[in-house]
Amino acid sequence: MEDFTPSYPHTFHIPVMGTGFTIDTPLHVARYGISSVISLVDDVLIEQMRQFHCARATEPYEPITDEHPDFRAARITAYLDLVDRLVAQQVERLKASPFEPGSEITTYFEMLPECSALRHLYEDMCETTSPAEKAERQQQLRERVVPGRIDVNIMAAADRRKYRDGVECEPTTSDASAALRGFAESHVCSALVLSAGMNPRLYGYAASFDGFFPDASGKLPKQIVLKVSDYRSAVIQGKFLAKRGLWVSEFRIESGLNCGGHAFPTQGLLMGPILDEFCRNREKLQAQLAVIYRKALKKAGRLVPDTMPEMRVTVQGGIGTAAEDRFLLEHYGVDGTGWGTPFLLVPEATSVDDEHLKKLVNACSDEEVLLSNSSPFGHPFWNLRYSASEEKRRQRIEQGHPGAPCLRGYCKLFNTEFTSTPICVASREYQKRKLQAMGEETTASQRESVLQKSCICHDLAGGALRKNGIDPEATPAICPGPGIVDFSAVVSLRDMVDHIYGRKSLMTNAERPNMFLRELDLYIEWLEDRLQTDNAPDALQRADDFRTALLEGAEYYRQLGEYLPTQQRAKFLDGLKRRTNRLTSTRTLPAAACSTATASEQSHMVADIDT
Repeated sequence: MEDFTPSYPHTFHIPVMGTGFTIDTPLHVARYGISSVISLVDDVLIEQMRQFHCARATEPYEPITDEHPDFRAARITAYLDLVDRLVAQQVERLKASPFEPGSEITTYFEMLPECSALRHLYEDMCETTSPAEKAERQQQLRERVVPGRIDVNIMAAADRRKYRDGVECEPTTSDASAALRGFAESHVCSALVLSAGMNPRLYGYAASFDGFFPDASGKLPKQIVLKVSDYRSAVIQGKFLAKRGLWVSEFRIESGLNCGGHAFPTQGLLMGPILDEFCRNREKLQAQLAVIYRKALKKAGRLVPDTMPEMRVTVQGGIGTAAEDRFLLEHYGVDGTGWGTPFLLVPEATSVDDEHLKKLVNACSDEEVLLSNSSPFGHPFWNLRYSASEEKRRQRIEQGHPGAPCLRGYCKLFNTEFTSTPICVASREYQKRKLQAMGEETTASQRESVLQKSCICHDLAGGALRKNGIDPEATPAICPGPGIVDFSAVVSLRDMVDHIYGRKSLMTNAERPNMFLRELDLYIEWLEDRLQTDNAPDALQRADDFRTALLEGAEYYRQLGEYLPTQQRAKFLDGLKRRTNRLTSTRTLPAAACSTATASEQSHMVADIDT
């Protein structure tokens, strides 16, 4: 039998969600070949989950306390090694299970996509009538079982520095550095997903660990995945890493607004044009990075592999249907897709407590799921309005004690307005001082800008703590993307995978727009909001540039329409026309300030769409 064993059994992965929603997802899905991502932000949660899973697996547990000289890194290493060990045990049990309906190994192969050569081998085995030949084929299939990867995520911007007696400690003690060290020293062979901006110091620190460099066989034990929102960012960060002998194994493109958790809006660049730019330039990018990479390895005296490592391109953010998933794979040639928000409704895969599962099921509008300013990081943040965390925040304000007790401190990053060392703007300490400093003349909107900040570094762990009985009194924060309104039922892992591959549909929102159009909606709303709130001297000019970029994106989508299946084309173009009309009617600069050429181009584009 020819070896059809794939490196990635599935064409999708489950991205990181919050600090706790995917904290133990590999223990639920990796044995079925599904890759997922663990957040390394919250080492306290990580230690709690290690204790929980050690008890469940009857493994010995030795606490790693704050007295440990490198407790954050040590906790991460110990947890990742535990997860890796437990997944390996699960895979061995799966391989030993019988090929019969409902068994682990049958589930493994039946969940694979129809395009999978490995699934075709399984189907051939099922049709084999000779007992001896069937047994032989079954053994060959067992040997080809590949688990999903146990990837990890570090938010590059969430890099709290450590202080001792008011003096900043050495850079390698920072949160992101310790998390990187914890992953690098673990036995897990997987990828580090770097997100939320570029951190040159952290990127340089990665070059301190041999695991990120080719081994004797030319393979990378530890890979690097960059989460990016546009091609320019990929080029800059990719070259920065390559100069240090670090290869980017995957560029993970994420929608700027149509995603869960923190949003990082572009300057009007839409997902479609961004994907198109990657599609046209990925071979050139790979070649450019390869030259820099080889030169850096040679200069450092490290092994230069004969064959360059692969460079994958994947996409995530707002994908909701099998048709959209298939279009991204086929039209843009991406190597995989990420499905996040819908998996919040899959208890087998993610950690959401029962109360908030019900709230997610019932969420059906932007009244319940909104892009908020609640994150202490200062980035827009998708939030479930009626989560226990938000209810607790409002309760504290009503009781005259705004701000949260700073129990974790991961967001103590930048603000030294009232202190010598940074404190979190969502903390009780900061909000009390800030409101006092603002005085009685403070407007309601100014007061709200202070009070809306929420404790996410602690409360995003709440779902995992509640679900597993670790802290029943936790107040979870929930950060689904806007696509959660398209699903309204708790479902099984098998059903969600079948939805992704088009074997069934779980979509319950009949009015749901195409993912590209929903993102365009979000950017138009973002533009309109900025026009009302941005008072900077150059705000109007920037808004006009932003709108121009959106109009160019809309024109790209008009041309893209011809590549859509016939049954989807008319609805897509009609929806695009309505959104373009809304966009052109949004006033930014006064008419006299707009160039004749721009106005003409806009008018021509609208006429084309009308036609």
